[in-house]
Amino acid sequence: MRDQVLAELMEEGIFLSPEALDFVLAQKEPVPFVRKAVEAMPQMPLVVTMDDLRDLACSSPLSACPPSPAIAPFKRGEVKVLKDITGNSTCEGNIIDFARYFNDRFQTIKRILGRRRELAGSMPIAKAMTLEREVRCIGLVNEVRTTKNGHTMIEIEDEEGKGLVFVNKDSDLTGAHVIQDEVVGIVGKVAKKGGMIVATDIVRPDVPITGGMAPSDSSAKIAFLSDVHVGSSTFLSKKWDKMARWARTDAVREGLRYVLIPGDCVDGIGIFPDQEEELDIEDIFEQYRALAERLKDIPDGVQLIVQPGNHDAVRLAEPQPSFPEEIARLFDSSVMFVGNPCCLEIEGRVILSYHGKSMDDLVNAIQGLSYNHPLEAMREMLRRRHLAPIYGGKTQLAPEKKDHLVIDQVPDIFVTGHVHGAGVAEYRGIKLINASTWQDQTSFQRMHNFVPDPAKVPVVDLGTGKCVVKDFN
Repeated sequence: MRDQVLAELMEEGIFLSPEALDFVLAQKEPVPFVRKAVEAMPQMPLVVTMDDLRDLACSSPLSACPPSPAIAPFKRGEVKVLKDITGNSTCEGNIIDFARYFNDRFQTIKRILGRRRELAGSMPIAKAMTLEREVRCIGLVNEVRTTKNGHTMIEIEDEEGKGLVFVNKDSDLTGAHVIQDEVVGIVGKVAKKGGMIVATDIVRPDVPITGGMAPSDSSAKIAFLSDVHVGSSTFLSKKWDKMARWARTDAVREGLRYVLIPGDCVDGIGIFPDQEEELDIEDIFEQYRALAERLKDIPDGVQLIVQPGNHDAVRLAEPQPSFPEEIARLFDSSVMFVGNPCCLEIEGRVILSYHGKSMDDLVNAIQGLSYNHPLEAMREMLRRRHLAPIYGGKTQLAPEKKDHLVIDQVPDIFVTGHVHGAGVAEYRGIKLINASTWQDQTSFQRMHNFVPDPAKVPVVDLGTGKCVVKDFN
């Protein structure tokens, strides 16, 4: 049956992902079901995925709705893991993996953009290039360059072809800061001489505007402690001890029930040249043993959730799985380990936690961003619905079957670390948190005139949504 279905579909030019094929074979009439689904698609994808079928199957009389999400939520107490690469990594790094990875990114964000009013009636790029009226299309950005006259040329691509987009230097769109590998919607008109679309609007997927977290009956609070860097000679031991006394006393009385650490838990080994000169602990396992002892300062009734960063002993390419067993067993069983990034649900609140390595690329690519203002970089991630859109920069990306860095679920709280800043803001109702550090200024930071903002703990009330920042300086 499997071979027969595949043969029939291949003759019609229809290719299915493994998950989609399994779902199709479970139908009473597999081939008619796929034909009907494909006919209903506004554009035929290169490979029909489970997401394509999920969007359409619920309205089909030939099928029941497919299960949604691919990863079943994992529960531990009041914590559910909604999205995490841990245990789900399958990439080998070959060309097929990369093609599938970028196709998944494009298709996922394209569906989000397709719901934007400004892009109603969008069409393939190749078709848009043949028309002499206003056109709308969606594409992944291949290249952005500036002409000798100061205009901007953007090359975009979809499943069917490529096209050039022209942005006049006098246009309001010059401040749009389009970057490589993001997915955008283009509104414009094909130039009279053809060959390019003159843009009148550049549309991003963005997050919807909400009123923020509606009050709930939760009385719990969650604290965020990023970039601990245990093992470094600049680890702020006395300030950590001061925080720990607060955690054991006032914090518990005030309702602290969760602590999330979004990466760079230890300083690591060989992360940058001559790092050993700034280490108090030169063995990676001893660094994690010291971290485990520090985390015992947090009371037993508080759930600890720990995530890796670029200094930790996991693969450097994102998404990063959680710590391997030989490290995890150094900690108490009460510590919960997750990957980077990770989407969690805690007492009804959706929390997107990402260490933040891609800020290195965004700061270089987008004019006006800086390490001193990490919340602005976080806003740019949300506007693009992607945590690390730029491929080939300082942030290594693993070509997984799905792009786990797409922000496909809108969070209530978005937290990062990495840049050793501390800040709280809101964007379209989402609470933005950059979660400080427990490391003093390093020689590298001093050389670049960067001053960290350490020993601050943002604490969010999961019932009211209000946030306060505890300062232990």
